Amino acid sequence: MTVERNAAFDVVGIGNAIVDVLSKIEDAFLETHGLAKGGMRLIDTAEAEHLYAKMGPGIEVSGGSAGNTMAGIATLGGRGAYVGKIADDQLGTVFRHDIRAAGVSFDTPPLSDGTPTGRCLILVTPDGQRTMNTFLGAAVVLTPADIDPAVIQGSQVTYLEGYLWDPPPAKEAFLKAAQLAHAGGRKVALSLSDAFCVNRHRDSFLDLVAGHIDILFANESEITALYQTDFDTAAEAVKQHCDVAVLTRSEKGAIILAGGQTVSVAAEPTTVVDTTGAGDLFAAGFLRGFTQGMALGDCARMGAICAAEIISHVGARPQVDLKALVAGKMGA
Repeated sequence: MTVERNAAFDVVGIGNAIVDVLSKIEDAFLETHGLAKGGMRLIDTAEAEHLYAKMGPGIEVSGGSAGNTMAGIATLGGRGAYVGKIADDQLGTVFRHDIRAAGVSFDTPPLSDGTPTGRCLILVTPDGQRTMNTFLGAAVVLTPADIDPAVIQGSQVTYLEGYLWDPPPAKEAFLKAAQLAHAGGRKVALSLSDAFCVNRHRDSFLDLVAGHIDILFANESEITALYQTDFDTAAEAVKQHCDVAVLTRSEKGAIILAGGQTVSVAAEPTTVVDTTGAGDLFAAGFLRGFTQGMALGDCARMGAICAAEIISHVGARPQVDLKALVAGKMGA
């Protein structure tokens, strides 16, 4: 499978624009606010504002699954753009500055109806446990009007984040982007994001994959949820629905199915500290290689190297020169 390389951007990502706010706290903070240590939950506007005000000094960084992938592509030397909805507020300014500083083009107009920018409030206790409280806010208000035809058709690949498949206007935005990409001779990729997303939207995800997706990213639990069967049977089924399926299996590595061929790539050795962002950075490495015309096995190896670096520390942004790391390992 080849891509048209004459483009302003290698990849444009479309997803939930979320600011990750990380703060170190004591266990007593969790008890005071009735939070279950290590849990992940969605919260409303009032609780998001209350918790944010009570948190101590921390780190604020642009996040969201597709945002992490686009930052990874930029770190690898790729040309990336991002489409995601923020508000015209303090955290919206943080998100815009941070993702642009990472080297990603970001020009989605901010929301001005009073809905705050989405954020994931990550409370880190002394034992290293992360308690995550996510407020989606403005992120889910993405609409077809936010899809710029020039950006989509100026990108080799449009990468869609499955997490954003919930709200109907966002679904319409995805479909508009996919249609524009294909009309311009470009490719469309989708990350299934989470087995819970797949179970909620299985039928519409199946329609999306079969009708609009060229490259599918899924881990083992997501692909088996999509086809409601075991991994091997699901792998056979997905061959009929897209040109390239990139299926990751944690320590078992990954397999890539494309055009009748199956390519297997081993997981990169690493010490697992925090698995946050593993799939996002695997996609970044794979798409960076793919848009450079590399062989599928090399694309997957690049993805595996990026994923291994991310899970070796806390957070979903590289702590080393990712481009140099990949060059060193790929040249070895």
